[in-house]
Amino acid sequence: MYLHPLLSSLSTKDRKALIQCSDFRSYRRSELVVEAEEWTDCMYCVTGGLLRVVARCSASSADVTTDFIRRGDLFHGPLLSGDRYQAAATLIAALPSSVYLVPVAAVRELSSTHPEMALGLVDLSMGRMGSLRRQLGRISSLSAEVLIGHVLHELTQLAPVRSGGYDKRITQAVIASYSGLSREVVNKTMRDLESRGLVRRDGLGIHVSPHFASTDLAP
Repeated sequence: MYLHPLLSSLSTKDRKALIQCSDFRSYRRSELVVEAEEWTDCMYCVTGGLLRVVARCSASSADVTTDFIRRGDLFHGPLLSGDRYQAAATLIAALPSSVYLVPVAAVRELSSTHPEMALGLVDLSMGRMGSLRRQLGRISSLSAEVLIGHVLHELTQLAPVRSGGYDKRITQAVIASYSGLSREVVNKTMRDLESRGLVRRDGLGIHVSPHFASTDLAP
């Protein structure tokens, strides 16, 4: 089993017990992992690929990607309040992904004897909330080109490929969903960036200018 840093302090016995009660699953690109408001008794530990956190938009058929869960990240609810929870958002595979479904009950039990796990979960939750606030700040304050440049750079970290850049299977629709822009604006902006040599493609990925890394906002 992939050992998340949160679990690194566990004894061999505890790790083996956690492996035995966890379920390993693979998801195809665009496959649903869990639906918003669905009851689940698992936390989702990504070991490969990339998942996106989606808020369904009731006013249209579009959805809004609020976050990404990459290798080493966890998706979970209020873990310490019960053994089951209703997912606050929908989770979809942005790329083919491998995920461990770890029972919440087992994590809660281990947290009672390993308080550093509980503190680690709090840190993860706070970090994810901070990332969401920063993304909302970018959407509200940056121009379309600068915002898309930031998102493209972020994707090189979330979904990197061996040749550099990010995985070309990340679609413009996903970029639009995450940036709060229309797909048409994303398409037009990316074509313009490509014509200026700031974006290029090869057989594996999409490469972006290193200057895009400077478009972030201070935390």
